[in-house]
Amino acid sequence: MSELPKEPVESFPGSARHDFEWRPGETIEVDGELAEVRARMFRDVLGRYASGVTVVTTVLDGRATGLTCQSFTSVSLDPPLVAFLPTRQSRAFASIQRSGTFCVNFLGAGQRELSDVFASASDDKFAGVDWTPTPATGSPLLAGTVGHVDCTVHSIHEAGDHYLVIGAVVGLAAGDVDEPLLYYRGAYRS
Repeated sequence: MSELPKEPVESFPGSARHDFEWRPGETIEVDGELAEVRARMFRDVLGRYASGVTVVTTVLDGRATGLTCQSFTSVSLDPPLVAFLPTRQSRAFASIQRSGTFCVNFLGAGQRELSDVFASASDDKFAGVDWTPTPATGSPLLAGTVGHVDCTVHSIHEAGDHYLVIGAVVGLAAGDVDEPLLYYRGAYRS
């Protein structure tokens, strides 16, 4: 294991000294210089694992909402289950939890700006966004994606400063785009 750096990193994203952006749109508060250094090292090492970029969406009370999420994975083939991990502070996740449904949209290489919009704190992330309701749950299916899975919430587990959300897949399809949007070492890639 690498030794922790002795000096705190001064270039943390976020508006306050102790705000730490783990992934786009996922800011956590770290308390103290040592915690700041450890959080940065954790992010730097795990940032070497390339991940796809998704937008997880739902509709609650007629209002579409969503969040950018890199922490997505398949869980089980039989029954078909997937999982994603939103932060505990996510307002969009609160809507997903209440609706009981969600769609995971796998972003294409040309959808970097869309990822940024859904990672923001904007109240209307769907302004000008092209989407249709999925047949099974009615969750927003974004245009131009690599693929999607439509789900009902199977279970939710506490996991530190995140939740582990397991979804039962009720619909899925490949999209009309071949190249995925990736996130690696703190930057978008394709």
